Parts: sequence; C-alpha cells; structure tokens
Amino acid sequence: MVSKSFFKAGHAPTLFSAFLYFDLSFMTWVLLGPLGVAISKSFGLSPAQKGFMVAVPVLAGAVLRLVAGVAVDHIGPKRTGIIGQVLVLAGLLAAWLLGVHSYNQVLLLGLLLGVAGASFAVALPLASRWYPPEHQGLALGIAGAGNSGTALAALFAPGLAQAFGWQTVIGLAALPLSVALVVYVIFAKDAPNRPPPKRLAEYLDVLKVRDAWWLMALYGVTFGGFVGLSSSLTIYFNAEYGLKPVIAGFFTAACVFAGSFIRPVGGALADRFGGVRTLIVVYLLAGLGLALVSFQQASAWAALGLMMFTMMALGAGNGAVFQLAPQRFGKEIGVVTGLVGATGGAGGFYLASSLGWAKQVTGSYQPGLLAFAGLALLALVGLMGVKRRWRQTWPQLAGAAASALRL
Repeated sequence: MVSKSFFKAGHAPTLFSAFLYFDLSFMTWVLLGPLGVAISKSFGLSPAQKGFMVAVPVLAGAVLRLVAGVAVDHIGPKRTGIIGQVLVLAGLLAAWLLGVHSYNQVLLLGLLLGVAGASFAVALPLASRWYPPEHQGLALGIAGAGNSGTALAALFAPGLAQAFGWQTVIGLAALPLSVALVVYVIFAKDAPNRPPPKRLAEYLDVLKVRDAWWLMALYGVTFGGFVGLSSSLTIYFNAEYGLKPVIAGFFTAACVFAGSFIRPVGGALADRFGGVRTLIVVYLLAGLGLALVSFQQASAWAALGLMMFTMMALGAGNGAVFQLAPQRFGKEIGVVTGLVGATGGAGGFYLASSLGWAKQVTGSYQPGLLAFAGLALLALVGLMGVKRRWRQTWPQLAGAAASALRL
C-alpha cells in the first residue's frame, strides 16, 4: 500500500518530528481522563462533573486550534509548535509544584492542557506542506497517528497514580514532553513552499466557503467521536463494568491504539479509493458500532471488542477527512486545519460531557452513545448529498485534471 515514491517525497525527519510532537502532546491533552477515577475520589465528583472535567481540555483544545491555525500560516508551524510546547511544559511544572487542591483548579488545569490539544493544527500542516497531493492521505495519516498518545496516557497514568498519586503524574508528564521538544527543535523544518503570510482578516475568508463547513462537520463526528471516547473510556469501563482503574486504563489504551494506528490506513485507503468513498463506509460502521456498544454487554470483553471496532472506524475516518482537506484548501491548509480540528474538538467536548450528563440523569450512557450514532448517520446523509458537486468542482478549483484528485 505504501509506494516507493512516498519515501522519496517529502522530508522524513519532519514527518517523524511532527508525529512525536503530536503523540506526546495528545498524551498530555487527555491526561484528566485516565486520572478521572482518582481525581473523582479526591473531590467526590458526580458523573456529570466527571464528564465535564474530561470535556474541558477537549473544548479548550478546540478553541486554541483556531489560534494555532492562524499562527501556523503567519509565523510558520515550527515556531508555533515550539511556543505551544513551552507553554504546556511550564503549566505542568507549575501545577505539580503548587498542587491542585479543588475541582475548580482541576478545570483550570484542563484549560491549560487544551494548549497541548492545539498541537493538531501545527503537526498536520508541518507534515502536509512537504508532500505532493498523491501522498497527502498517507503523510497526514502518519502525522495524525499521534492520536496514539491518548493511549499512552490511558496505559500508564492510572498505574502511576496508584503508585505515586495523581498529582505526581502531572509532573511526570513533563519528562516525555521535554524529549519531544528537543527532537522537534533539532529535526523539524518548515517546508520551502510555505505560502506568504496574509492579513489576519483574510483567514476568516475561508469561513465564507461552504466546503470548509462540510469538512468541519465531517471531522466533528470522526475526531469528535474518537477524542470524546478516548477521554471518557477509563471512567466508562470503571462505572459500567466495575473494572479497577488500572484495568480500565488498559482497556482504554487498546481502544485508542486501535483507532490511532488505523488512521494512516484510512488515509492510504482514501488516497487509493477516494476520501468520499472511504468516509461513506466509515460513517456506516461508526454508527453501527456506537449503537451496539450503547447496550449493556454480557461482559467487559464483549464491550471492549465493540468499542475497538467503533474506534477503528472513527480513526480511519480521521485519516480520510484529512486526505480531502489539502485537495480543496492547499494554500490555506494551516487555517483550515485549525478550523476543522476545532470542530473535531467541539464534537469531542459534546460527546464527553453528554455521556456524563446521560449517566447522571438516566443511570446509563446509552442515550449519549445513541445520539452520537445518529450524528454519524446524519454525516453520511450529508456526504451523499455533496459528493457529486465536489467531484465536479474541486478539480476546476485546484486547476487539475479530475484524475489527479482522489475524491
């Protein structure tokens, strides 16, 4: 599936640096989710409070992606990434040294962690500008596989919290993030074909293009589902199936790894068969998976299998959406990445907070999961409605032959 020409194109050190930066930033971004059970015990949180707590970093990351997207186009992805990493490191160390003593302070920490979530709007343009259109899906899939950092948090944070306390884990997170910063500074390079900076007001012109809104909505479902579940699954498996936090973290890590490492496959499939065709299958599978997992399963293992299936569908969809974005908005990929990424984060905030609300009000996560399954089917209907227009107009807008694009 990976052609030899891919290895000759682009800049491999930058692609690796983008992946590592993205990976460890995402690990930091969702840290409150795997620590949620321990934090809840410290402050006696209700299900709705737990849902909101893990949703706050997701929403903060969504908003800050807009800022990062503009900064990427204005000062370049490398500088933007360095600034973001330094801010997150400073915040983690301050929280560790000063301590977190209340639920409100946890929410403030969540706002800080949102800066790490904004890494999405940096890593993808950094990688994208090095690769030609025929390799966009795979390149952005590899960079975007940094989603797997959410699995690292789920895998290690609960056990470290049990051994050393959850506040210590906040300080320990600064160690791998520092390594990523060093690698990023040394090996990442801005692509030579970076477009010239524009006036800040010009970035908002993208919002006048309805295709941008469609891409934002599509990603709001795929990435929103992925990150919303990633942030919530440790609490979900603990509450629904009685798993201890460490085991619930292992289950969450398995789901997140499945969804993260299928992302490059989704991008490569989109390169080969077209992003639209790939997304049609994705939304069908994601909607089915979310509907099935909403019902109480006979065992936690059955729930794990269904959740992994769902996360794989959503992960493939993440890769497919970002195979489409550079084909339509190559010159504005920085700000478009920020906008699309922001709606992905907003979708995650909605899912994570609605799951907590549903659990508190109804005693079950089912209403929240079924509602998001409905959004997946709604996205499918919308995509079916625009696919013909895209195939007719995008080649003309890109100044390319229809066969040169993979729609």
